[in-house]
Order: sequence, then C-alpha cells, then structure tokens
Amino acid sequence: MSLNQAPPPTLRTERLTLRQLLHSDDNEIFALRTNEEVNRYLDRAPSQSIGDAQKFIQIILQNQSLYWAITLTGNNTLIGTVCLFDLSDNLQQAEIGYELLPEFQSKGIMQEALRAVIDLAFQHLRLNSLTACTQGENKASLRLLEKLNFAKQQMQEDNLVTYILNRKR
Repeated sequence: MSLNQAPPPTLRTERLTLRQLLHSDDNEIFALRTNEEVNRYLDRAPSQSIGDAQKFIQIILQNQSLYWAITLTGNNTLIGTVCLFDLSDNLQQAEIGYELLPEFQSKGIMQEALRAVIDLAFQHLRLNSLTACTQGENKASLRLLEKLNFAKQQMQEDNLVTYILNRKR
C-alpha cells in the first residue's frame, strides 16, 4: 500500500465509513469549501462555484492520493474529509489534513476518523510519523490533536502550529 494508491482503501469505524471521494460529492465539497466556519483557519480561497468543487474533485481523483470522504455508516453523504499528503522524501512521514461540516463537529466524529487513518498510516503504510498543522486560534483542532497524542513541535511566525505523532515501536 502506498500514498499514491487508487482508490484509497475504504475504512470503517463504529459510526463512520471513510470512502473514496466521488464526482457526486460536488455539492458537499462546495458546502465545505464555502463554509466560513470551516475555512476560517484554512489557507485557501473559498470556492466560487460548484464548478470549483468539481475541478477540485477531479484533481484529487487524478492524483490518486489518499483522500477520504467521511460519511456516517449507512448514509453515503459526505460530512467531511481527511487526507494524507506531502510524503517525505524518505517515505517515512506524511502530513494529515481534515475538515468537517460544523453541524457534525464536537461529536467525536473527526477523532474517530483520524484514529482510523492513523492506524492505516502506521500499521499498513509503515510511516514513522505524521505531522499536522493548524492555526493557533483553532482551539478545537488543537484539542483534537492533543487527544490523539500529537505533540506540539513549534509555533511559526504566521501563527501556524505544527504537531507530530510518532509511531510506537
């Protein structure tokens, strides 16, 4: 298994199914990428049209990256995303990214999704570490990373905080 695998493996947890992103997810991706609360801490311009969301999905599918749509098991509607990207040159480290629609936040959903992806990264991809970056004001994301045992590494001058999680040996 590698970071450039098409499609990414479907992951299942008690409440969630993490599946490949689909062209039919365009409305939900548009909702994520235009939501002010979701985008407040992300360094990206909001989508301007459903076409922007469709182009984004096409890029993800063409790049064959490990990018999952988060859905509630039994309901195929995307409620968030999680991805592994920026694999290091030595193939030992990747960055993890995530976003979730506000109505699903503070319910343990992202924690559950990230645990599944972390397990895949360490057990199957055999990565040694994962990094995550978030804005210092994003208190919910900071708490989430700390709950998952990520260790704070540094605060950068643009208020970006880097966290790292090492595989237990």
